[in-house]
Amino acid sequence: MSSIITRKDGDVDERKLSKKRAAASESSGGGSGAHEAPKKSRFDVLDKNGSAGGGDQKEADAAAAATASLSSTQIKLMMAHAQREIEERKRALSNLRDKDPLLASVPSIGMPVALATQALSKKPTPEDSEKARKIAELQAQIRAKLTGNLANLIQPTAVAAAAAAAAQAQERPKPLILDEEGRTVDKSGRAINIPTVTPTLKANIRAKKREVFQRQTGLGERGESASSAHDEAIKYFDDRIAQKPTVRNKRTLRFHEPGKFQQLAERMRMKSQLERLQNEISQIARKTGISSATKLALIAPKQDMPDDVPAMEWWDSVILTQDLETLDEASGKISIRQTAITNLIEHPTQMKPPNEPMKPVYLPVFLTKKERKKLRRQNRREAWKEEQEKIRLGLVAPPEPKLRISNLMRVLGSEAVQDPTKMEQHVREQMAKRQKAHEDANNARKLTSEQKSEKKQRKLKEDTSCGVHVSVYRIRDLQDNQSKKFKVETNAKQLQMTGSVVLFRDCCVVVVEGGPKQQKKYRRLMLTRIKWEEDLAKGNDGQDVPNSCVLVWEGTSQRRHFGEIKFKIFPMEKMAREFFQKHQVEHYWDLAYSGAVLEASTDQQ
Repeated sequence: MSSIITRKDGDVDERKLSKKRAAASESSGGGSGAHEAPKKSRFDVLDKNGSAGGGDQKEADAAAAATASLSSTQIKLMMAHAQREIEERKRALSNLRDKDPLLASVPSIGMPVALATQALSKKPTPEDSEKARKIAELQAQIRAKLTGNLANLIQPTAVAAAAAAAAQAQERPKPLILDEEGRTVDKSGRAINIPTVTPTLKANIRAKKREVFQRQTGLGERGESASSAHDEAIKYFDDRIAQKPTVRNKRTLRFHEPGKFQQLAERMRMKSQLERLQNEISQIARKTGISSATKLALIAPKQDMPDDVPAMEWWDSVILTQDLETLDEASGKISIRQTAITNLIEHPTQMKPPNEPMKPVYLPVFLTKKERKKLRRQNRREAWKEEQEKIRLGLVAPPEPKLRISNLMRVLGSEAVQDPTKMEQHVREQMAKRQKAHEDANNARKLTSEQKSEKKQRKLKEDTSCGVHVSVYRIRDLQDNQSKKFKVETNAKQLQMTGSVVLFRDCCVVVVEGGPKQQKKYRRLMLTRIKWEEDLAKGNDGQDVPNSCVLVWEGTSQRRHFGEIKFKIFPMEKMAREFFQKHQVEHYWDLAYSGAVLEASTDQQ
């Protein structure tokens, strides 16, 4: 009974409370509509806590029981609550329309669907689509908060539906519409200019031009007829060029003519007989000395002086009236201008010799060993006196006594006796200090690697402006000896000498140009350091003879005739002489080759 009485009291209290809430909602609905939600009693809280502890089935049963037991007052309260939320959403939307002029053109919720579609016929921008999406989300939240039949009363607005459809259409790719000519058009049929990317790199530009050219060529070829294509092919066809057949011909038997090999054998016999006859003639000529004389006669001498002699010398033209053929009428002799002859003597203009240097050259004075010691002693004494004078004037502090282990007791005296270990340490530190100063001075005077190489090049380089020293060497065989060729070329480059090496059969000529010191070093290399006799060379008679190197000629020239030393191989004597003649020193070859001919004739005898 107590529980029943308590339940009835609770029902009575609940009815009183619901009446108060309904009165409050009616009074608030007539005003501005902005007031707080009604407060819940402790019974509502208890019911909520009790339902929160159950599962999903219990929640569904409780919701069904609550819906079935709703009274008219509770339904009115729920409707009032829904209307307040709708009014709040309307005020939020009105505030957005005031701030954004684009949303002001969007129709309200009560407009028909046709007007909403007309308002949204314009192409929506990304910002409009985002705002429309937010509106749809707000309405979805309102429907989610409402339960039961109230959720079905509020349908999505036409604006939100149209905005959602526009957003979906914008996300989808636009359809490609082409007209009869292949141009891109829109729904109304107007042509659309699609922007194209123009290449900027030269490689891409060339590829683009090549593609356009190929496309145009392909279109032109398709437009031409078959006859024009045939004519174009014939235009570039050369009937003079023999075309290979597609099918390989079968190889047939080819027989030699009768007597062919007999003719070859007869020709070989005649050739061997001729060679044997030539060898006999050459042996007879070597014994008599005719062959060497013939080869020497073939060497053409250099003709420096012209053959033509002038009709009148320049010194005669000064005193002659006209020329040598003009005669004096009185005496019948050559006519002479008497006024040009006087008792005065004309001295020629003194010209400087071409080989004389511009600056005078002074010979260095070489002192004897005794004189060098005396000069060094005097210089050191002068420097010591100057240092003592500075110490006496107080300009420089006096140096510490030069201590060594040998004079330790004599210099320090009693201090060394009192603490010998300390004094010895002091002496050793002073000795190390002097040693370090000495090494630092040596390192300061030491040349760097660049300075060393520069000094070496400076010592090797000589002044050849007044004249160039030239040496010509003749070697019996230098073609097949790679080590000797390397020494000849490398040493000439290291000594900064110019020249050329001509390789010819039985006569290899080496020409080098440089200063006197360079020639001295190179001469020692060619005649002493390289052992030419170790190698054997083929003689004219086919026998092995020791190789040799001979200094043909050395002298001076006014200028250099060759560049960097290089090897030249010539199969003929005429070509070798033309090479030297091109450099205006063909007499080098004449001297070397004539010596080689004489040496060969001497070896054969």
